[in-house]
Amino acid sequence: MFDYIIVGAGLAGSVMAERIASELDEKVLIIEERNHIAGNCYDERDENGVLVHRYGPHIFHTDHEDVFRYLSRFTEWREYQHRVLGFIDGVKVPLPFNFNSMEKLFPPSLFHRIQEKLLERYAYGSRVPILELSGEDDPDVRFLADYVYRKVFLNYTMKQWGLRPEEIDPAVTERVPVVLSRDDRYFHDKYQAVPREGYTQMIRRMLNHRNIKLLLNTKHSEVLELRDDGFNFMGREFHGRVIFTGKIDELFNYTFGRLPYRSLDLHFDRLDMEWFQEVATVNYPNDYDFTRITEFKHLHPVKADVTVTLREYPCSHDERNDPYYPVFTEESRKMYREYRKIAEEIGDLTLLGRLAEYRYYDMDDVVKRALEVFEGEVR
Repeated sequence: MFDYIIVGAGLAGSVMAERIASELDEKVLIIEERNHIAGNCYDERDENGVLVHRYGPHIFHTDHEDVFRYLSRFTEWREYQHRVLGFIDGVKVPLPFNFNSMEKLFPPSLFHRIQEKLLERYAYGSRVPILELSGEDDPDVRFLADYVYRKVFLNYTMKQWGLRPEEIDPAVTERVPVVLSRDDRYFHDKYQAVPREGYTQMIRRMLNHRNIKLLLNTKHSEVLELRDDGFNFMGREFHGRVIFTGKIDELFNYTFGRLPYRSLDLHFDRLDMEWFQEVATVNYPNDYDFTRITEFKHLHPVKADVTVTLREYPCSHDERNDPYYPVFTEESRKMYREYRKIAEEIGDLTLLGRLAEYRYYDMDDVVKRALEVFEGEVR
């Protein structure tokens, strides 16, 4: 009945389903454990018309023109430049840390001295990692690096990952930049926008094809049985290809153990006010147990006397919550390689997406990956 079975109706599985149905004119069944499509991109309007991202904020940004053009087939866009503030020493300042942030937090003489020294060493507009700045001889520049490390990065990262400072991979610190400009945008990609009607509508259009069938509210293990050399579907041998976007350790019944993830405890609040904060996202590195607050009306403006916010409390992943961020350790990478090895022995199995490939993808990257896997392995 089906040529392909795809496990997961998130962005990765939906792109692959659309390509197979449209380009190959073959039949696809999507099996989805949740009762809705769109995975963690799922959004919906509440009773006041506010478009709420139910699994946390998703901001689309990319330099991949092919990805942007592909998704544009299924949505109109609302141009949106994301801005983030950080609550530091009682003041809200732009993040990533830039000249505007310094000016708000430092005495004028110190700010101008640091700014002058930075522009003597680096070009205006540079994004300089704090690890590089901490290696400078100048004490003012080292002070800046230490300040950003302690006030912006350290406590936020400890909350996000549940790690002590000595356990944090130095490679993570390397990526924390100071931006030598007054550009307050969080991203600098060529294309920055959100789907005008939301991500769910975009993916619904993607899946609106005669060759695509959806089976929601169904665990893959209820209808799909893994054999040594392939799969059974509904008790009968399946002769097509399975594209799996779920947890690879779950697919193999946790044979080598459970891969570690961080999760989020999400708290939504409906507030009887037009606006709650100045921008869509405010980070709280050093105050409170949550990491950030998002206000969705900034992403999708709507006339309403109420607003909806989301507080994110990082936590460990277990069977009661959703996996969000892979925790990369030597042990977890080794465990994933063991799972990958046995997966490669199954000829008609393709692993795709952040859970199946055990890596973190931005939205544009997972679309790019799906398009490449379709062209390289499926087509």
